[in-house]
Amino acid sequence: MFRTALRNVLAHKARLLMTVLAVMLGVAFVSGTLVFTSTISQAYQKSSAKGFDRVDVAVTAEYREDRGNTVGKPVRLTQSMLDKSAKVPGAASATGVLTGFTAIADKDGKLVGSGWQSEGGNYWGTEDARYPLVHGHAPRGEDEVLIDSRTAERAGYKVGDKVRLSVDGPVLEPTVSGIFTTDDGNVAAGGSLALFDTATAQKLFGKPGTYDEIDVKAKPGTSQTALRHAVDQALPKNLVETTTGKKLADDQAREISSQMSGLRQSLLVFAYIALFVGTFIIANTFTMLVAQRTKELALLRAVGASRRQITRSVLIEAFVVGAVAGVTGLVAGIGIGAGLRSLMGTLGATVPDGPLVITPGTVATALGVGVVITMLAAWLPGRRAAKIPPVAAMNAIHAKATTKSLVLRNTIGALFSAGGIAVVLAATTMDADAAKGPMGLGAVLLIIGVFVLTPLLSRPLIAAAAPVLRVFGVSGKLARQNSVRNPRRTAATASALMIGLTLITGMTVMAGSLQKSIDRMASSAIRADYVVSMANGNALSPDVAKNVAASDGVTASSPMRDGYSRIDGTSELLRGVNGSAIAELTDLKVDDGSFKVGGSQVVVDSDTAKAHHWKPGSAFTVHYEDGKQQKLTVAGVYEGNDLIQGIMLDNTVLTPHLTDPADMRVMVKTAGGASDATKDKLEKALGNNPAIQVQDKQDLSDSVAKMFTLMLNMVYGLLAMAVIVAVLGVVNTLAMSVFERSQEIGMLRAIGLDRKAVKRMVRLESLVISLFGAVLGIGLGVFFGWAAGQLLATRMDTYELVVPWARIALFLLLAGAVGVLAALWPARRASRLNMLSAIKAE
Repeated sequence: MFRTALRNVLAHKARLLMTVLAVMLGVAFVSGTLVFTSTISQAYQKSSAKGFDRVDVAVTAEYREDRGNTVGKPVRLTQSMLDKSAKVPGAASATGVLTGFTAIADKDGKLVGSGWQSEGGNYWGTEDARYPLVHGHAPRGEDEVLIDSRTAERAGYKVGDKVRLSVDGPVLEPTVSGIFTTDDGNVAAGGSLALFDTATAQKLFGKPGTYDEIDVKAKPGTSQTALRHAVDQALPKNLVETTTGKKLADDQAREISSQMSGLRQSLLVFAYIALFVGTFIIANTFTMLVAQRTKELALLRAVGASRRQITRSVLIEAFVVGAVAGVTGLVAGIGIGAGLRSLMGTLGATVPDGPLVITPGTVATALGVGVVITMLAAWLPGRRAAKIPPVAAMNAIHAKATTKSLVLRNTIGALFSAGGIAVVLAATTMDADAAKGPMGLGAVLLIIGVFVLTPLLSRPLIAAAAPVLRVFGVSGKLARQNSVRNPRRTAATASALMIGLTLITGMTVMAGSLQKSIDRMASSAIRADYVVSMANGNALSPDVAKNVAASDGVTASSPMRDGYSRIDGTSELLRGVNGSAIAELTDLKVDDGSFKVGGSQVVVDSDTAKAHHWKPGSAFTVHYEDGKQQKLTVAGVYEGNDLIQGIMLDNTVLTPHLTDPADMRVMVKTAGGASDATKDKLEKALGNNPAIQVQDKQDLSDSVAKMFTLMLNMVYGLLAMAVIVAVLGVVNTLAMSVFERSQEIGMLRAIGLDRKAVKRMVRLESLVISLFGAVLGIGLGVFFGWAAGQLLATRMDTYELVVPWARIALFLLLAGAVGVLAALWPARRASRLNMLSAIKAE
């Protein structure tokens, strides 16, 4: 039986080619993901570990948590703590470390690197071992700065050049005093790093006389544990936290591994979707191969082969196919992993240098997935073949499905579908967090149910295309009959395409609806012409609001200044605004009371008011972060949203209690309204700062649209693999169907059907099957998009379902194109059959 199985694989290698390709693509996706994530994970870990080589003990400040009505705030690491750390037994030196956001502009005024990777820090003394100088000297005073060598190369800076940069507001133009190299992971990943002398860094980052961290280096012979114990004895207890360099490196490695794990899982989801789609092709292929070899299998049964041996022979064939697909998929996956790494460099997201990592686990997973998926998909056709009685098989009366089996299949499908719909509908009435599990379960049940019902659904849906197919005469009529001749085969072929389009359509509906909702939120909540904010989402310097207010043509402006407080023992966000102008800059719906902000009067969003049982006229005591308290009165309750929420009070009341005032955004109203000229004036007033963005409502909408478009394109790209696999399935099914119907096609040719008509028949059959799968997929995708939107609507008052009809029409056209393209080879093969040889074929 083993030799028989191998002989069958070699005899049908052309028919198994598409199956091998389908499995290979899925395995390549899996192994490519594992190679890619392992490679960049190891590269980042090695790069970050170098940064801890010079740190034996790190001292950081403990954060005091909120207790009672006291607002928690970080302890500052002072100069005296640094001096004590340097003098402990076993310490060779101690370095004060400062970090903060610093945006560097290139010579064209554009931001270098992505916002969150634009860092700044301090250079310790005249020679800092952390940052070896390549050119120039250490910075001296506010007018000098060091920049990393990668940024200098990308932006074209050299020692002596003036460089434009910003920390949190106004543009600075210091001179580049030197260029250094660094092992910093952010720089290796495409970011930038600027270094100032310590005094300047403390001033710029709002930390005068203090540090973010103290790094202590041990003397030779002193262990990190012993040094840490000595530092603990020297510094105040319960104010600072000490960590050894080894633990820092280990923690960093775990964090990187965790981040890569999230990326790996996300990519693997799409890889397994492709493999899941591939199972339909495998099952279809082996079902047809078994059907074509029924008499052969019956003869084997007649000469003594048992049912188990027949099943085992089919599984051996599947094992060989899976092993070949696994090996080729692994090789292709290694290439994909290397290609993804190179692609990141092309897109500007560089990765630290390091070798391509191919772990034993990656090899085992690739081979295991290829073999297991193939054998599981082939098991049912093999089992079905083994159950056919030898005499019945030899008389060719085995192929018809019994009425009982069809009724059972349809009943199971109906129950699964009904259960799935019921669970999804029930989930839409739940809280968003609680509904995730039921929603996923319902979706799985419904997809399984529709798949089981697809043979039943194929007849009425394909019959609906009959009027169109009649236009093509005999070819159209034959194509419709061929499409429903074997409903199970048609269903398996269409289901592969259905799954891909379900996911694509669902994501498209959700993204379009979210975009519309955020557009409505921006237009309904904001009357301001412009919103000024940092490009990386960090806080703005209060100087920005002052410069904006003094700009020509500005009629009203208000910074949105965040502060934290304790009210009745709970933490609450305070939002400082310009009380006299905020009503003119926003258009928030007031549920109760009046929108009046000034003195001790505040307005509160409805969620906060509900939590504290407040209404207009309610008084409460707020405890500020400086420890002082004040009695405030609720003037009104408004409907908050993701853009604007919290307890609004006048900045003249809030700011005196803030240690480090900072604004998340500044809202601006101008005399002439939003225009390019007005925007240019505002940007000029802010020094054409690369780190600050001035956006009108359309800009806000476009930035959101850009994010959703990027997300959708990524999803489309990842799901493309599943669609390609589905296309291979259509090609495979048609090719084997043509072989199966060789005698019939020969007879049609003999009675007058020409080659063009035969080609047209096969193409139309493929087109109908593809559109059938597309209609099911789009229908399910819209339903799931609607259901997910119901959960989002509980958190977004402006949520509105948007069905992208134009894009759905495009999906249908693409599905039709897929059908036509998939039929090119099978149609050509069918038209070239020799009619006499085909008629005589068994």
